[in-house]
Amino acid sequence: MPDLPDREDDPAPAGRRAAPIAQRVYARTLVALLVSIGAGIGVDRIADAVLADGLVAFGVALLTACGVGAALMRLAIAPVTRAREILESRYAEALADALGDPLTGLGNHRAFQEELERQVEHARRYSAPVALVLIDLDDFKSVNDSLGHAAGDRVLGQFGRQVLAALRKVDRSFRTGGDEFAILLPHTDADGARIVAQRMLATALSPHGYRSEGRAISFSAGISALPALASDRTQLYAQADAALYAAKRRGRTDVAIFEPEMEDGVDDHAGAGSAIADVLARGLLRPVYQPIVDLASGEFLGYEGLIRPVAPAPFAEPASLFAAAESGGHLTALDLACIETLVAGAERLAPDQFLSVNLSPRTLEAPEFTSAALLGILSRHGFAPERLVVELTERQAIEDVNRARIKFESLRRAGVRLAADDIGAGNSGLRLLSELRFDVLKVDLSLVRGSAPGGLSGAVLRTVVELGASIGALVVAEGIEDEAELVQVRAAGTAAGQGYLLGRPGPIGSHLEAVAGADEAAAMIVWRQSVGLPPMGTPSTAS
Repeated sequence: MPDLPDREDDPAPAGRRAAPIAQRVYARTLVALLVSIGAGIGVDRIADAVLADGLVAFGVALLTACGVGAALMRLAIAPVTRAREILESRYAEALADALGDPLTGLGNHRAFQEELERQVEHARRYSAPVALVLIDLDDFKSVNDSLGHAAGDRVLGQFGRQVLAALRKVDRSFRTGGDEFAILLPHTDADGARIVAQRMLATALSPHGYRSEGRAISFSAGISALPALASDRTQLYAQADAALYAAKRRGRTDVAIFEPEMEDGVDDHAGAGSAIADVLARGLLRPVYQPIVDLASGEFLGYEGLIRPVAPAPFAEPASLFAAAESGGHLTALDLACIETLVAGAERLAPDQFLSVNLSPRTLEAPEFTSAALLGILSRHGFAPERLVVELTERQAIEDVNRARIKFESLRRAGVRLAADDIGAGNSGLRLLSELRFDVLKVDLSLVRGSAPGGLSGAVLRTVVELGASIGALVVAEGIEDEAELVQVRAAGTAAGQGYLLGRPGPIGSHLEAVAGADEAAAMIVWRQSVGLPPMGTPSTAS
C-alpha cells in the first residue's frame, strides 16, 4: 500500500511521523551503498541521497553501511581464512609425521632431542626437577634372528603401547633407535623415575605382559635427573647412558640410577674418541702377520694380518685399542685404517699366497663401509682383490643379516673371499654358517684345545670339517700351540692350521729367521721337524 502524503493537521506524534522518513532514508541509503560498492562509485553519491531526505537518519545509514561492509569483508576473506586453516592443519600433520615413530606411536629421535632441550630449559627456568630414563630391550636381536623382523616389529609396537599406558599425560616417550627408548619425566627426581621404570619392568615380566613365543620381553634401564645429578642436557644424557651400561653389566633386566663411581665410564667415552682420533691421525699402527699353514704339505698358504698399537698410543694391546674405538664411535674408521696398513705392509707376500684381515660386524653394517671403500684401498696399493680374505668374527652378532649378505656378495663379485672367524666362540653357535656363504672357516682355539679324542669339542671340529668339505671351504684350525693339538686337528681332517706352534705374528718372512740354521733351507727343515710336518723340497713358498 503506497504511503499517504503528510498533512499539517496529522495528529500523530512527531516520533511516529519520523519513522517513515527514517525507513525511506535507510532503504535508499542501503541501496545507494550497495550500488556504489558494486559500480565502484564514490561515497559522495551516497551523501547526496542522505542530504535529500535530511540528516535525521544519517547515523542509522552509516551504521548499516559499516555492517554491510563488514559482511562483505568476511565473505571476501573467508576463502583465505579457510586456506590458512587447511595449511596449518597439514603442517601440523607433517610435523607429527616428521617427529613420530609410526611403529610404536612414540616420538622419534629428532623429537627426543627437541623435547630434551625444551625440558631441560624449563627445569632450569623454574627450578623444577626432570628425569631421563634410557631403555634397551633385552635380547631383542635374538627375536629378530629366530622369529624374523615382522615379529620384532610386533614386539616394538606392543612395548610402545605399554610405555604409553604407564605414563602421565605430561610425560614424554620416544623410540630413539632400533630397540632403544627414552622417557622424559618432568617434575620427577631420580627415585621417582626408578619407581616408574620398575613398575614398567614388573608389567613386562608379569603373566599379562607381552610375550614372544612364550618368552617375556624385558628391558634394562638407566636413569639420571637434573638438577640433583646433572647440570645440563649433555651430562644428563651421558649419565643415563652410563647407568644403562651398568645395568647391562649387572646381568640385564635391571634399573640403575647413575652413581658417581660410574663417572669414569662417562669420561672414558670422550677420552677414547680423542685417543683413537690421535692414533688414526698419526698412524700409530704396526702390522704383523701370522702364517696359515697347509697341514699336509707344510706350505704357507697365506697370512693373517694383525695390528699392534705403537707408542705413544695409550693402548697396551689390540683389545683395548678396538674396545676404545667402539666406545668412542671410531670403529669403522679404525678397521679401514688397519686394513690399509696391513695391505701396504704385505709387499713381501708371495704371488700365490693370500692375506686375511679382520672386520667387525659393526663395521660391516655401518653405512660408511662399502665395497668401493675396501676396493679403493686395494687399488691404491696394487693388491689384487682375489688375494684378500675378509674375516668376520662370530663373537659379535650381526643385527641385519640381509644387509650383510648384500655387502658380502658385492665383495665376492669383486673377487674378495670371505671367512667366518672364531667358529665355536660366539653365543650364536654356527648361526652365521647357515645364513651366509663363506670361502674359509676358521675354528676357534677353544675347540682346538678341547679336541680330545672322543670329546664333544672334537665332534664339533669334525662337523665343521665336514661342512667345509660340503661347501668347498678351506677349514683352518686356529690357536695350535703344541704338538698334541696339532695331532688332534690333523686327525680330524683339518686342512690348515694357525698358531704359535706354526708361527708367531711378525713381519712376513720372519718366521724362518727365528729358527737356528746355516741358511734358509736348513732353517726350514729344522722348523718343519720341530712342528711334526713332513719334509718338503724347497722352502721358497715361505718368502
